[in-house]
Amino acid sequence: MSCENTRAKVNRLNRVAGQVRGIAQMIEDGRYCIDVLTQLQAVKSALAKVESEVLKDHAATCVAEAIASGSEAEQRAKFNELIELMERARK
Repeated sequence: MSCENTRAKVNRLNRVAGQVRGIAQMIEDGRYCIDVLTQLQAVKSALAKVESEVLKDHAATCVAEAIASGSEAEQRAKFNELIELMERARK
């Protein structure tokens, strides 16, 4: 991962952490449920964006390196990692 990409993901995660703290405060303050749920959806969306960026980086670096290596075992290992990830996401 490039430093710029890493910094962008860390910044986004820091914003998400702030959002989560804000949601906790909303719940403590007894805020309207729909407002809390709206903020929870925003957090989930932000996390999904970071997840997508990390997955793109993985494909562009780790998977690409496995393909370029010519090693069938390494390629199969990266493919299996992705399959396992998708299976976990469905649960």
